[in-house]
Amino acid sequence: MLSSSKRDLLVAQVTGPVLGPEDDGFAEECAPYNLAVTHRPAVVVGAVDSADVQAAVRFAAAHDLPVAVLATGHQAIVPADGAVLVTTGRMARVSVDPEARTVRVGAGAIWQQVVDAAAPHGLAPLNGSSPLVGVVGYTLGGGLSPTMGRAHGWASDHVTSIDVVTADGTPHHVDATTEPDLFWALRGGKSNFGVVTAMEFALFPVTHLWAGGLFFSGDDTETVLRAYADLTAAAPDALSSSVALLRLPPLPGIPELLAGKFTLHLRISYLGGEEDGERLLAPLRAAAPLLLDTVGLIPYADFAQIHSDPVDPAPFSEYTTLLSALTPGALDAILAAAGPGADCPVQFVELRHLGGALGRPADNAVGNRNARYALWIVAIGIPGELAAQDAYADQLLARVRPWSTGGRYLNFVAAHHSSVPDVRASYDADTYRRLREVKRRYDPRNLFRLNHNIPPSEATE
Repeated sequence: MLSSSKRDLLVAQVTGPVLGPEDDGFAEECAPYNLAVTHRPAVVVGAVDSADVQAAVRFAAAHDLPVAVLATGHQAIVPADGAVLVTTGRMARVSVDPEARTVRVGAGAIWQQVVDAAAPHGLAPLNGSSPLVGVVGYTLGGGLSPTMGRAHGWASDHVTSIDVVTADGTPHHVDATTEPDLFWALRGGKSNFGVVTAMEFALFPVTHLWAGGLFFSGDDTETVLRAYADLTAAAPDALSSSVALLRLPPLPGIPELLAGKFTLHLRISYLGGEEDGERLLAPLRAAAPLLLDTVGLIPYADFAQIHSDPVDPAPFSEYTTLLSALTPGALDAILAAAGPGADCPVQFVELRHLGGALGRPADNAVGNRNARYALWIVAIGIPGELAAQDAYADQLLARVRPWSTGGRYLNFVAAHHSSVPDVRASYDADTYRRLREVKRRYDPRNLFRLNHNIPPSEATE
């Protein structure tokens, strides 16, 4: 706990709230969406602008404390215990430039804000599946859009500038020509290089999607997965999709269709015409009896209905790998571990189709562009009570290792696999080496280490 005199020094420099563990509102200020992690920082700073962030970082450096950042807290990695925790929810301004087709967002903006601001101009971003996810953290990790990712690539590929406060408390405005190495590293390197206070990125001229979900009984898993493998093997870049094997408990908020049952949810987002979309999806619709079909033309602003992600905070753990192909052997391995009759203690096993524009090179740190699918596993519950789920996830990842690229998508990497080697697997060797060089230049003391950490040197691992 910080002494009152030290905290008073920080309070004098910050406009927003500065709270310690003994203060009312401390727990609420530190609470993430993913309740698998409980943050117990030495102090939390509710930043309202870049000046507050600068003051918080300078204070942390002066007192040899790590800095952690919390926007929405959808991803649970490392508790911010004993740290200076900066919350950015008050920095949520969104400003669209319709002529330039760009948007500038504050550090605490969420995707629904951006979508709603862009839609009146006939524009849309490369957003995530949930409207509640923080824009900046998602984008710094690459940003895999389930609406238009295969058509346009990673969200990081379309960032045009970033405002960031580095470990010495200095603000920087970086882009392709101003401090290009830092700009390169931030796009894919997560929060290793500073606290991002604002970001600008491109929007796309899209008003509607042919999108939605197909729901099947879990008894038809094999037939549907094999049809999905055929669909994605030849899918156009305009089609982004995923399929989730769901075993959701009968809890409040879970639809009756899914509660307490084993079901499959195929998610579709297509930028082409309805006639072509119907043709592409016909083999899936004919693969097995449908429980529910919600695919149709929707306004882009209704993107959240594609995945129907939960809106209430909950504890959950994540596990992931990237696959080079969805071969019959890979499907057999997944079916054996997560199909009908399998002893599957997790609630969610997803295959997300990559490729297309996601595989194209770009001048940033987002790695593993050779992967064709992401396998993502989610278990609901407190980490200390998920031993069986952890073991199951490790076994499933081992089963699919023959088809794995060996890489991971950083935004799906959570606490169970957050060691330095796990993070390194999100990059190729040259990219990781360059990231370390940038880290040594901008954060040699590893002030920003309570994250997917990239240590400045092997001695700090």
